[in-house]
Amino acid sequence: MSHYEGQVVIVGRKNVGKSTLFNRLSSGVKSITYDYPGVTRDLVKDTVSWLGITFCLIDTGGISLRKSQDPLEENVRQIALQAIEQSELVLFVVDCSVGIVQEDQEVASLLHKMGKDVVVIANKIDHPAAQENMYEFAKFGFKQILPVAAEHAKGIAEVLEAIVEFLKSKKTVAQPKEPSFRVVLLGKPNVGKSSLMNLVLQKERSIVAEIPGTTREAISEPIAFYKENILLTDTPGVRRKRGIDEPLEKIMIKTSFRAVERGDIVLLMIDGSEKKLSDQERKLAFYAFEHQSKALILLINKDDLVGQEERVFLDHDFEQYEFFLKKIPQLFISCKTEKNIGKVLPLVQEVWERNTREFSEEDLTHLFREALHHRPLYHKTLLLKIKKARQIKTGPITIVLHANYPQWFGPSQLAFLEKQLRKKYSLQGVPIKFIPRK
Repeated sequence: MSHYEGQVVIVGRKNVGKSTLFNRLSSGVKSITYDYPGVTRDLVKDTVSWLGITFCLIDTGGISLRKSQDPLEENVRQIALQAIEQSELVLFVVDCSVGIVQEDQEVASLLHKMGKDVVVIANKIDHPAAQENMYEFAKFGFKQILPVAAEHAKGIAEVLEAIVEFLKSKKTVAQPKEPSFRVVLLGKPNVGKSSLMNLVLQKERSIVAEIPGTTREAISEPIAFYKENILLTDTPGVRRKRGIDEPLEKIMIKTSFRAVERGDIVLLMIDGSEKKLSDQERKLAFYAFEHQSKALILLINKDDLVGQEERVFLDHDFEQYEFFLKKIPQLFISCKTEKNIGKVLPLVQEVWERNTREFSEEDLTHLFREALHHRPLYHKTLLLKIKKARQIKTGPITIVLHANYPQWFGPSQLAFLEKQLRKKYSLQGVPIKFIPRK
């Protein structure tokens, strides 16, 4: 991997095209772009490589110097300021179609006050009024102004070259650590995912507010635990389809599902005070564990609101789905009182060790052949036999069964073998896949 040369942050007033620029420069993560101001509320990060130089690119939410009475707006401002403070280079995006407005001037003053290295990105250069407005931006007093049309990918290579040249001249070289595994927080809006992320990271990273749907993007942060480097991702709340009013919500759901696909362990958070698993939450659990073969942990939050009556209802509800839930570790937590928050990462570590467990061919073959000896399986009159079983993959544990009639090893036969494996070994939270072969 190429050397990691530091952090580059994109700032500017709302709706000047910061997220469009981020999407052009970044290959992996996609920031949500939409036609009204303030859509990006959290920091969105990606690692970008260009000409052998690798850097962390950050898209900020709308930044305003004016202190806001709205706690959410103020929180966005503080998070953006922190990102600027920690960056090597700032890309200050302005709108050529409009020219300088008061808020641009305020952002420029802030960047001078903070003593940051800045490249002004004059966006929307293809607008008819752009040429006329372009010269105005020299008033900011920054050395470099680059004209771009982010929406049409004009000037993007020049921006990347400017970033690379600057970082080379700074020679701040540090090696990024690839995460050992990725953990994804999943759940309905307002169950406490962002609060948990902040508690685990011990810093204000995700914006926490009483308004459902505050986190609109999947936000990732690295965290070191024991000797492992973990990438923790907070996703937007996933609602039922019929509860989705605007296209933005649909984008949020896609973002959550994409995060699950890329993750290794899913932490499904539910609100214990609701006294039951909703239909949506059961579907999310099945989707992650059965369809995507991701390790799964169920976190029941708001335990401070779960009394005796709520616990009875929850237990009764869980019993209905025992066939599935007995495979999943459950932990009652409270983000408000911090009850059991210290147990979350040790449980994640435990599940990861189970998910990467390796079994010998000898042990697996012996286990399954013994099980079939004591309880033979038939398809009509055909006796089903296993010649050998070998593991070919971890995360998820994947086992090839060499059988006499592989086509007749259907869901119920494979469920029987899975039960034997789980009975002998502690594999709670870990999916198991079988591939029957001739």
